[in-house]
This record gives sequence, structure tokens and C-alpha cells, in this order.
Amino acid sequence: MNRHKQRMGKFLLRLQLFPPSKVKAWTFAHEEWLDTLRFESSCHRMVFQEYRESIRETAERLRRYEKEIELLSHTHVQAPLIEALQALRGVATLTATTLVSEMVSVTRFASAPSFMSYCGLVPSEHSSGVSRSQGKLTKAGNAHLRRVLIEAAHHYRHSPGVRRKLRERISGLPPEVQRMAFEAQNRLHRKYMTMLGKGKHKSKIVAAIARELAGFVWAIACVLEKKDDQNLVLDSSIGG
Repeated sequence: MNRHKQRMGKFLLRLQLFPPSKVKAWTFAHEEWLDTLRFESSCHRMVFQEYRESIRETAERLRRYEKEIELLSHTHVQAPLIEALQALRGVATLTATTLVSEMVSVTRFASAPSFMSYCGLVPSEHSSGVSRSQGKLTKAGNAHLRRVLIEAAHHYRHSPGVRRKLRERISGLPPEVQRMAFEAQNRLHRKYMTMLGKGKHKSKIVAAIARELAGFVWAIACVLEKKDDQNLVLDSSIGG
């Protein structure tokens, strides 16, 4: 989708066509402005229409994908974990499904730091003798996990709170999961504001928040895994 929009933007830029001031790109007002454009060249008209059609087709395809993912999130074998992860702020169905599908099983990771490392969210390290220095993120892990965690991390700039959509998502979830999700809100928002107050660059702040958010994802997955094990033991004892 972004690639098609960028092509359209560059095309309009070459023709020195700019939207009215205060009109943000790809909003309803921007779409209305695109409807008013007229081109003398038939070649320009054709390219413009093709670009717009490709954007519409991609948007429709994405809507179909999201609808199918929404349906599968309720019937998949990992549905309980998908629902539980949505207790975290900034994690709705699509993000939770991505996290679960890329994680596969929390048993693959012995600890939260190992999961953070798998996401490529730990800083690189250069050591020599007793000296130790850390650099940029390794970005050596799973790019899909890293992307959705960083996108979710932006939400923690807001003050903690459980509003309507989040309240609907946490309804019926285990109390421990709800407690951990609200703890994540408080901890990560506090960390965000502390780093911002120290003058840290926002990209560094978001990366740090995403790293700790990965830890909460791992912890919630462990809670669900432990609950499944307990249910399995209970079922076995009843069957015996």
C-alpha cells in the first residue's frame, strides 16, 4: 500500500501538483482533492488513474486479509493467547496474531531476554578486556516481530488508562493477564516520559519501550502456557 501511495506522490510532485495547505496526505480531504485533478496529457491521465486503481485494489485486498485474520483469530488453536495479548495497549487482533504466529511457542525461549534477542531489539555490544560498550539495535532477529512491537510501543506515550476498546478486549481474560497488562501500561509510560525528559531521541525511546514490551508478551504467553499445562494435568487426573 505505501509503495503505491509513494508512486502517486512522486508522480504528482513531478507535475508540481500539491494539495491545499493543512490537507494531510491520504485523508478524506486529500481523496476529494485528487478527484478534482484534471490532466491535458492522455498519458498523465492514464498513469494517474492506474495509480489510483492500484491503491483501491490494494486497500480492498488488505480489508479481505484482515477480515479473514479476524475470523481465524477466534478459531485457531492459539486463540486464547491471541485474545490475551490484546490486553496490552497498542496490541489489537492483527498485531496479536502476528506475534503469536511468529513466536510459534513460548517454550522456544528460556527467558524474556532471549525472546527480546530473537526480536532483534537488544543493543549490539563491543567488548574488549574489561571494557564494554553498547551500540545500535542488532536487528538480527525476526523483522515481523520487531516491526509490530515498535508500532505498538508508540502507544505508551499516552497516560495509562483502560478505555472502551481496551475494556472490551480484556473482558473475560484471566485476572493475572489483566494485571500484567496494566502494569505494562504504567511501567512503559513512566519509562517513556523519563527517557523523554532526559532528552533521548524518540526513536531510541520507542526501541527501548518495544524491548520491554516484548518481555511482557513473553510473560503473558508463559501465563497462558502454565494454565494450559494445569488444565492438561486436571483433565488427566479426571480421566484416570
